[in-house]
Amino acid sequence: MKNGIESLWEETRELMSIQHLASPPPTPLHFYRDFISQNKPCIISNAISHWPALSLWAHPDYLSTALSSSAVSLHLTPNGNADSLVPNPSSSELCFASAAVSSLPFPQALSTVLRRRNGAGSVGYLQQQNDCFKSEYSAALGNDCDADIEWASEAFGSIPDAVNLWIGNHLSQTSFHKDHYENLYAVVSGKKHFTLLPPTDVHRLYVRKYPAAHYLYSEDSGEFTLEMDEPARNVPWCSVNPYPAPEDRESEMEKFPLYFNGPKPYEVTVNAGEILYLPSMWFHHVRQSPNESGYTIAINYWYDMQFDIKYAYFNFLQSIDYKSIHVNVNEDELNREADAQESPDTKDE
Repeated sequence: MKNGIESLWEETRELMSIQHLASPPPTPLHFYRDFISQNKPCIISNAISHWPALSLWAHPDYLSTALSSSAVSLHLTPNGNADSLVPNPSSSELCFASAAVSSLPFPQALSTVLRRRNGAGSVGYLQQQNDCFKSEYSAALGNDCDADIEWASEAFGSIPDAVNLWIGNHLSQTSFHKDHYENLYAVVSGKKHFTLLPPTDVHRLYVRKYPAAHYLYSEDSGEFTLEMDEPARNVPWCSVNPYPAPEDRESEMEKFPLYFNGPKPYEVTVNAGEILYLPSMWFHHVRQSPNESGYTIAINYWYDMQFDIKYAYFNFLQSIDYKSIHVNVNEDELNREADAQESPDTKDE
């Protein structure tokens, strides 16, 4: 008989497809009944077609003028991979690395994002996951977009807990993770490419606890150093990179067979003017394609998730120590490393 957990992955695909909703946007009842209650993603077209931002924010001169006196948060990494796994500077293992963060005038910060278009210097990403649109941008740009997605707010029964702005180039990407938020992700310019796995597939991502670190960036030398967090802490994070370099692909497939040999993930592209509804606890990896000016810009609206029976089911599933019948030596080694890293001082994303 086919393994029960692996059957669950297949059955989820039979029950779940990602719909593309044309205009008009769904009613609150339709959105709640067919998507929120089913924890089911969808893409909504023409839901933000009335935003002035769609035409205005594609032009860097407009943004730099509107935000000429605004200080904003800029995340800097050597390669565009923030909140990701990198070699630990003090051992042969991996660690979870956060970006270096600077507060800069917007025109200077945007210039940093754009200057890496040809591969030179650090990679800048304008973002801060702390309601940054309201705190850093809304005074200048608030009239160009909506403070919330009205039909979604009515369906959730609340206004967003946070609204965040994201501006990055083609090198910026986000590693696999999940959020305890209901996410309405609106692309304003450029494209976003999401690789998605439902919560049922948690074992396929080899979530492990990794020691936390952060980048430090020197303006004088233009170089990064990686420093371990003090006090030491561990962060649970997904081990899988779905797009390894060609020379690493074979070894990655050997280490993570449940991902690479299992059902294909959902892959969706969200174009400018579209919204992705990303339900809570769905795992997602994000890449982007810039507009003609060299950047992608998006706003996301985080609504508090309901800690209901779905959350209890997920925690139960995650608690199962599952190994495929096709487990190999490398996977056993990874599990032993994870056991060695266990610590009560952990942090969810």
